[in-house]
Amino acid sequence: MINRYEVAEVSKIWSDEVKFTKYLEVEIALLRAYEKKGKVPIGTADRFKGVKILPDRIREIEATTRHDMIAFCTSITEQVSPEHARYFHFGVTSSDVIDTALSLQIRDSVDLVIGSLQRLIEALNQKVEMTKDILALGRSHGMAAEPMVFAQKFLSSKVELARRLRDFEHVMTSELTGQLSGAVGNYTVVDPEVESIALKELHLAVEPVSTQVIPRDHIGLMVSIGALTASALERLAVEIRHLHRSDVGEVHEGFSAGQKGSSTMPHKKNPISAENITGLSRVIRSHLTIALENNVLWHERDISHSSAERLFLPDHFGLLIYAIRRMTNTIRDLEIHREVIQKKVDANFQTLSSAILHQLIQQNSVAREDLYAIVQEASFEAKDLSAFVDSIQSRLAKKGLKWDSTKLNWVGIRKNYFDRFQQVVKRTTQVEE
Repeated sequence: MINRYEVAEVSKIWSDEVKFTKYLEVEIALLRAYEKKGKVPIGTADRFKGVKILPDRIREIEATTRHDMIAFCTSITEQVSPEHARYFHFGVTSSDVIDTALSLQIRDSVDLVIGSLQRLIEALNQKVEMTKDILALGRSHGMAAEPMVFAQKFLSSKVELARRLRDFEHVMTSELTGQLSGAVGNYTVVDPEVESIALKELHLAVEPVSTQVIPRDHIGLMVSIGALTASALERLAVEIRHLHRSDVGEVHEGFSAGQKGSSTMPHKKNPISAENITGLSRVIRSHLTIALENNVLWHERDISHSSAERLFLPDHFGLLIYAIRRMTNTIRDLEIHREVIQKKVDANFQTLSSAILHQLIQQNSVAREDLYAIVQEASFEAKDLSAFVDSIQSRLAKKGLKWDSTKLNWVGIRKNYFDRFQQVVKRTTQVEE
C-alpha cells in the first residue's frame, strides 16, 4: 500500500513476518494434534516455541529452492534438532498451511473492518439525532421533489452499513475455514480427527471438502461484501458532494485551520474527503472481479490465485478500512447549515403540490388526471406560494370545482413529516435489535 493510504494495523497483519508467524502457529497446532493422537512424541510441539521468524533467511533459501514454503520450513527446522525437525510439516501440503494461515490473517483484518464500521455507524447515528428536527428539500432526479427530514439522509446510510456489518460478522462465524487434509485433500497421512483437533486450537471451522486448496468462494463472498460496503460509502460521499456544491450549500466538510482549498483560488472549500472516498470505492470494487476469477482453478488445485491474492487482499482491507475511517471523520466534522436547508423548503413552494393534489382528490368527484393537470399548470406558472394557491383556485372555479385551501395546514403537514420519520426510526431500531 502506498504511504498516503496505509493503515498501519493492516500493513502489519499482511507483513511477511506476521504471515510466517501464522504459518508457524498452524504447524505447531498440527504437532499438538499429532501428540494428542500419539502420532509424534510428546513435547515435539514445544521444541518449536522458541524458534525465530527470519524473513531474510527465508528469502535467502527461497532464492535457491524457488519454493516459499520449503524455504520457510527449512528456516525453522534448522533451528531445532533433527530428532524433532523431522516431524515439522508432517503430512501436509503447502496449501494446507498457507490457506489456513491466510484465514487467520483475514480474520484479524475483518475484525478491524467490524470495529471501524461500528464507529462509522455510531457517527451516523449521532448525526441522525443532531438533524432530526430539520426539514429539508427532498430531491429526485436532482430536482426539487418534496420536503423530508434531513436526518433521513444519515439514517439511510446507517441502516445500509449496518447490513454490511452483519455480513462481515457472518464471515467471521461462517466463512473462515482451515484445512489440513494433505495432497489433493485425500488425508493420506493426516486423518480428519487430527485436522479437527488442530483447527479447533486455531478457532477455525474445518473446510468440509478441501481440494488441497480451500475453495475461493469464501473469499469471493467476503470481497463482495467489501465491494458493497464501498458502494455504500460512495453513495453517502456523492450525497455529501451534491449538498456541498456552491449552488446548494447545505453542508460543508470540516475545514481545519491552515487548510487550503485551491492552489490559486483562496475562496475554495472543496469536498475533498468525499471525493477521495468516491475514488477509493472504485478501486475497492475492482477487487471483486479478481476474487471471483480466483475461484476457478485447474482440476480444482493450482496457484494462479496466489499471486493475485498477495497483491489485492492487503490492498482490499487497507483501502476499505482507510475509507471507512475517513468517512467516519468526515461525518463527525460535517457542518450542517440549518437555515440554508430550511429556507429552501419555504422557497420551493411547488413541493406542496402533492399534498394539494390529494386534498383536491378527496374534495372533488372528478378524474385524478384533470386535477393533476390543474395543479401542474399552476405550479409551472406561479412565482410564490400565494400565487400558487390563487392560480389553483381560479382554475378550479372555471370548472365549477372547489377547494377549501384553509385545510392546507402547513404546520400539520410539517408535523406529519417528523412524526412519520420517528416511526421509521423506531422501525430501524427494532430491526437492529
